[in-house]
Amino acid sequence: QVQLVESGGGLVQAGGSLRLSCAASGRVISMNYMAWYRQAPGKQRELVAKITSGGSTNYAESVKGRFTISRDNAKNTVYLQMNSLKPEDTAVYYCNVHGRALNLNEYDAWGQGTQVTVSS
Repeated sequence: QVQLVESGGGLVQAGGSLRLSCAASGRVISMNYMAWYRQAPGKQRELVAKITSGGSTNYAESVKGRFTISRDNAKNTVYLQMNSLKPEDTAVYYCNVHGRALNLNEYDAWGQGTQVTVSS
């Protein structure tokens, strides 16, 4: 089992910055992918950014050039640096980790979500 603890959400004015953190704990073989998703009211959850254990990244088109995902493998922590925030970035942000458990099965873990609100 993997437990995820998110932090860093809050209220910020448009143009501002926030940094989200997600610390993973648990006995697993690997944490291959770490990612951030978000879900705005009335909308489906969408991928914001993903990073592999090797550091390869991909981003949603809407956040490219503004958001940066990174991870510290020694701390099993993934970060999302969000700059130039826009009101449309307002959502609940969820951390997601995908890997292989001790029983060799794949797992998909989710955090509890952290609210990000960007005021205009």
